[in-house]
Amino acid sequence: MPRPRLRRWVAGIPKATYFKPQGIPLCELVEIRLSIEGLEALRLADMEGLTTEAAAVGMGVSRHTFGRVLAEARTRVARALVCGAALRIEGGHYEVAQGQDAARLRAARSVDGGYVVAVPSQGPTLDSLVAPRFDRTSGFMLVNLADMSFQYLENTRQTGRGRGAVMHLLRNLRDAGAHALLASPPPPGFLNAVSRAGLDFIEHGPLSMEETVGEAAGRLAADATNNESGPCDGQEA
Repeated sequence: MPRPRLRRWVAGIPKATYFKPQGIPLCELVEIRLSIEGLEALRLADMEGLTTEAAAVGMGVSRHTFGRVLAEARTRVARALVCGAALRIEGGHYEVAQGQDAARLRAARSVDGGYVVAVPSQGPTLDSLVAPRFDRTSGFMLVNLADMSFQYLENTRQTGRGRGAVMHLLRNLRDAGAHALLASPPPPGFLNAVSRAGLDFIEHGPLSMEETVGEAAGRLAADATNNESGPCDGQEA
């Protein structure tokens, strides 16, 4: 079964969604469509000046996917300008970032060295799959969302069901530099243990390691933009 296609995180819906050459009736124009995530890719790369790696994290996608979305968006805008076509911005496969996970991550942006998440992993690379049980995993990926640097922390003593064993594992993650645990939906009472260990908890679905941390970082980046002034406010042409 193929994996479901991930939605791309965007900061919001644009205020203006249609552009046309002046003085030419619409009935005489060819129309070119630019997707919402295509506009977001242009904003991140060409307006904000982010690197491919950082912009991909912001949209919650791989670098390859971001590069493809950006290249297509640039081609469509260039065609509209060079050929004198109308440009309609609509549709695509996107989701406006929001939610408590983004708010929690945003509050930690001031942490020196970035925001580090611990993800139960079935292997030591970002291509690995996320382990379904954090307390039975063979190791954790510690990923810094600021630059996607990572290290693998082996779980030499796989945790049992006891409350003390779980707290020991959570404190080990905290001492290793983690600020949050990304894991599947927790059992009752588990969130209290995470909080006592000094960690945030971020719930995720069954994605790859890169998709999981990219989605979390995308919520942070896009939701933070929603709570600031608009990208064009106070700027002159």
